[in-house]
Amino acid sequence: MAEKPGTVERLGIEHVPEDARHGSANRTFTLWFAANLTIADFVIGGLATVFFGFSVEQALPVLLAGNVVGGLLLGLAAAMGPSLGFPQMMSSRSSFGRRGNYVPGALNWISTVGWFSINTILAVFALQLVLPGANFYAAAAAYVAIQAVIAVYGHDFIHLFEKAMTVVLGALFLLIFALTVPHLGEAFSYLPASSAGVISVGGVGLLLVTSFSYLMSWAPYASDYSRYMAPSTSKGRLVLLALVGGAVSSFAVEGLGALVGSLTPSQTASSPFAGLYSFAGSYGGLAMLTLILGAFAADALNLYTNSLSALVLDVRSSRPKSVAAGAVVGFAIAAAVGARFEGFYENFLLTLAYWIMPWLAIVLVDFYLLKRTTVSSTEGVRSWDWPILGTYAASIVASVPFMNLTGYGVGYEGPASAYFGGADFSYFVSFAVAAVLAYAVRRATRGR
Repeated sequence: MAEKPGTVERLGIEHVPEDARHGSANRTFTLWFAANLTIADFVIGGLATVFFGFSVEQALPVLLAGNVVGGLLLGLAAAMGPSLGFPQMMSSRSSFGRRGNYVPGALNWISTVGWFSINTILAVFALQLVLPGANFYAAAAAYVAIQAVIAVYGHDFIHLFEKAMTVVLGALFLLIFALTVPHLGEAFSYLPASSAGVISVGGVGLLLVTSFSYLMSWAPYASDYSRYMAPSTSKGRLVLLALVGGAVSSFAVEGLGALVGSLTPSQTASSPFAGLYSFAGSYGGLAMLTLILGAFAADALNLYTNSLSALVLDVRSSRPKSVAAGAVVGFAIAAAVGARFEGFYENFLLTLAYWIMPWLAIVLVDFYLLKRTTVSSTEGVRSWDWPILGTYAASIVASVPFMNLTGYGVGYEGPASAYFGGADFSYFVSFAVAAVLAYAVRRATRGR
């Protein structure tokens, strides 16, 4: 009784019944591979060489490390889907309680609509290089409308779309890479004037967390796209396919962004693709099409997951209506912040992991170590799980000394962050503290 890509998906956040299970584990690879051949990854690579002061040789190993760790967490979350048959934020109820889960659910709704608006802005920037007279608001409205249609059709249509984008975007990004091949010597000899070849611990930490947080930030989406698979689907295979699919494409596009950035260091954040457009010459239009399609590949997931997050908040709405609501809000944000893109993008990206990492630690401990997250524990959950909500809050508080908020316009740099040259490692601290505390709390209250 599998859904068909050409029909609107019937389910929202309900459990996927056995007779509706379908799809092979291989679609996990194509989904995360295409979703990370994106416009935002290209910008991260460009930021590394143009604004963070890295050479290409310095940036690549840091980007690789960030993507491998982020991809592993994505894979662990994706592997929960077939066993539970719920969207990711729905299964989170088992850990936090039905109403307690409103906290991460609302934060995920904000994150998804934020990413949706970011990609809308980037796609229009790319379009305006090809069509300088294109009206920002009209182009953004058209982009949002197309994305809404994709999200309304839902799960199977998105998988089909991402499978096609794997081929199309893979070929287009290879073309852009081919344009850089004659200039690789120049790219690898590039030395940012601002760094004189020396990078600080803080700089490494900034780039590491930026690349890590982008790929890891897909984790609250992960089971949304694996929940229709049979419960017998191998967890190890799903972890590996999501890790490889996401990390390979994300690292490749970030590396390409770093290469182009080193060859066009005069580009600005207000026009992050001008360098690529000029560098590509007669292929400039095709290069911009690549970035625009990459935005579509990412936002197909952003808007769909946004609609599921709204339903997890017990909003009285159907999934198509919640898609429409998310699209309207995303367009409004894009219209409001488009002119101030640089600060909005960097601040939003770097603050994502503050809420996701401790949430993810708790969810993974409950599912993998304690085996307490099941279909019945999700459906029959109580309203609040106060010990876990306390654990969640305590893990964030424990990470405060490792935070550096100066980049967000807040005059705070924790003592531990200052010791490491301004690097913000609070994300990893909150994850570790949440994992340890959640395990201890569950063991202590198991008898009750």
